[in-house]
Amino acid sequence: MTTLWHWIGFNLLVLVLLAFDLGVLHKNHREVGVKESLWLSFGYFLLALGFSGIIFHFEGRQAGFEFLTGYLIEKSLSIDNIFVFVLIFTHFQVPKKAQHTVLFWGVLGALVMRAALILAGAAVISAFHWVIYVFGAFLILTGIKMLMTINDVPDMSGNRVTQFMRKHFRVTEGYEGERFALVKNGVRYITPLLIVLVLVEFSDVVFALDSIPAIFAITKDPFLVYTSNVFAILGLRALFFALAGIIHRFHYLKYGLSVVLVVIGVKMVINAALGPVIETEWALLATAAIIGGSVWLSILRTRGLPPQEAAQDALRGWVPGSPVKDTDTKPLGKK
Repeated sequence: MTTLWHWIGFNLLVLVLLAFDLGVLHKNHREVGVKESLWLSFGYFLLALGFSGIIFHFEGRQAGFEFLTGYLIEKSLSIDNIFVFVLIFTHFQVPKKAQHTVLFWGVLGALVMRAALILAGAAVISAFHWVIYVFGAFLILTGIKMLMTINDVPDMSGNRVTQFMRKHFRVTEGYEGERFALVKNGVRYITPLLIVLVLVEFSDVVFALDSIPAIFAITKDPFLVYTSNVFAILGLRALFFALAGIIHRFHYLKYGLSVVLVVIGVKMVINAALGPVIETEWALLATAAIIGGSVWLSILRTRGLPPQEAAQDALRGWVPGSPVKDTDTKPLGKK
């Protein structure tokens, strides 16, 4: 039984981890290499596994599997965020140190926004059971939409968020270190880095509208939904710097994520209509098999390909607020 003290204790743990990340691991805003990022990402993964052990011990087998399944789904879907972040950072030519700053504040904002969305979603599902069918249908349609937009090339210069901010604020010509705003000659300006941060936050909110219904298909317990989301988000920054340089190797992962959303949506609808006929363990197994299989096929497909050719796939996909660029079916980067 979840109590107020569980919520307080977990959020205190999150604050400690964030303070450790900002005050110790990234003191003086130093750059973190791929090797250190891999270890950090693995460390966050071990923390999530340790927390699942606590859930298994105190809350039972069902709750433990619900947390693990939710965490795996959220962790997998967070990789889709990384594809989008790579597109954003590449287009805006964000310096490496500034990327660390954007992602730290991006993670902080994501934690707050997702907590609000989770509490709202739990309240709505509790009050209106039929909303489960809406969530399930939404996941199925989202999965299909992802499949249809995998090879699209986004027009980042036409992004609506970017255009809105440039229209309503004075923007400096270039970056000012890691500052988001500054005053020049008595006039306040924002920097392109703030535009990047807002675009990252906006993208995360849009992706949360997919991922949060997906985990509600696994469990209706707000504490399990929240904690699995938080553990996935906490490791997102480390995972980005661990995978950013090789994200082009995961060609079929986007397909796998799309299929996962469809499968979870179907599970949600069937269980809402017929009862819990599809067990959580099967959802966990299916998710692991789909994601693992798509990663394995991706590695096979990109093995031996020139890095530049393989990297073209990493610059494709859907970015929230960006129209699709008309490339006349030509490979990205070719005229």
